[in-house]
Amino acid sequence: MTHQTTTIDLIYQPVREQLVEVEKQLRNLVSQSHPSIAGLLGQVAGSPGKRLRPAVTLLASRFHEGDGELPVIMAAAVELLHVASLVHDDTVDNAAVRRGAATISSMWGDNVAVLLGDYVFASSAVMVCDTNNVHVIRRFAETIKELSTGELMEQFGAYKWDHTLEEYKERIYNKTASLFRTAAESGAILSGAPDETVRALNSYGYNVGMAFQIVDDILDYDGTEEEVGKPVGHDLLEGTLTLPGMLLIERFPEDNPIINMFQGKDVEDNRRRALDMARASGVIDDAYDVARQFTNAAAAAIQNLPDTSERGSLLELASYVVERRR
Repeated sequence: MTHQTTTIDLIYQPVREQLVEVEKQLRNLVSQSHPSIAGLLGQVAGSPGKRLRPAVTLLASRFHEGDGELPVIMAAAVELLHVASLVHDDTVDNAAVRRGAATISSMWGDNVAVLLGDYVFASSAVMVCDTNNVHVIRRFAETIKELSTGELMEQFGAYKWDHTLEEYKERIYNKTASLFRTAAESGAILSGAPDETVRALNSYGYNVGMAFQIVDDILDYDGTEEEVGKPVGHDLLEGTLTLPGMLLIERFPEDNPIINMFQGKDVEDNRRRALDMARASGVIDDAYDVARQFTNAAAAAIQNLPDTSERGSLLELASYVVERRR
């Protein structure tokens, strides 16, 4: 068992039984679907993952005594929304593998992948409707819009090297942090927590989500293919400028390998040079500092919540987000 697995097990301990119920919900969706779909669903929703987002929903629901079933339903819906977005992302990015496994689009083609992603999106929305909470249903719909906005921003911003930090933050909020925010906020709302608690957990989710995506972007420069589940430097090959690249361009504006690469010059050589320069120049450390600013803000957001095992898990989760290697 790896250190990271041990850390996750400890973080999830207060909601372990509820997470088992979430897995049952996901398995039920697979088993109750049409046979032509069930196998594909099992591949994308039935395989065990870290389940970070549903864990956030469940932990956030434990600061007020409410209906314990509704957060479980919401946690399953949050995971399905995440899964659906990955299916579509892999299709748009022409990704052959994710976490070492073949993607739906690479196995079955783009048409099947898009339709399967739509099916999973719809299934997640049906689950959210079962909460009968208009605020949560609306927030969930807004999240789908934000996820799509983030992907469109990435597509239309491809191969541009003059993005501002604010543009980057807006993109990663839409693409990633919006769902973490929804996971935390909806858990709090469905538990019947007061507005002050909901706001605190909303802020926590936002900040953890921002840090999560920044670390993902760092690992594309500093990880290994085994750790990130795809070739290192994949974002650069797709023309996606992330925080480490922005910092590298800022530090070395002349003859920068990323600018050269985005102009189509010696793409593979400049990719390797960009990765080497980022690792050697301190850019990776600077990017981690930005990620830690967000996790520090996440911890501060919940400092006034009751000192329970659930709050301890949320604090540990914020630390884990920065320390993880995948």
